[in-house]
Amino acid sequence: MATARDIMTSGAECIGAEENVLLAAEKMAESGVGALPICGTDNKLKGMLTDRDIVVKVLGAGKDPSATTAGELAQGEAVTIGADDGAEEIMTTMTEHRVRRLPVIDGHDLIGMVAQADVARALPDPQVGDLLKALSTD
Repeated sequence: MATARDIMTSGAECIGAEENVLLAAEKMAESGVGALPICGTDNKLKGMLTDRDIVVKVLGAGKDPSATTAGELAQGEAVTIGADDGAEEIMTTMTEHRVRRLPVIDGHDLIGMVAQADVARALPDPQVGDLLKALSTD
């Protein structure tokens, strides 16, 4: 069975908790991604910042993206997956927490990101359908 380490995209770039949301949006655009892990000055994961967070919680709320920090949008503890966890465990975690992307952690280090599409490619067809259904229902 494929593990997170096998299917993840390595080299995930963090946005610092003290960095502004405008910089985060620029990093997302340059990298072609829709989410960035938020890391603190201690280099520990503080949460995830999505393009939707920027639109809804910053722009839609009339906030200035150059004056709003990524850390202000971090909510609770970040949902992660271990590097050696299998695709089924990833699917279960995504389904339980209703997330489409997970930071991959090895010990305390962020080593990559695994997305819904990565898991879909690693699972048998019936399980892929279950994952898509669980993440697409409101």
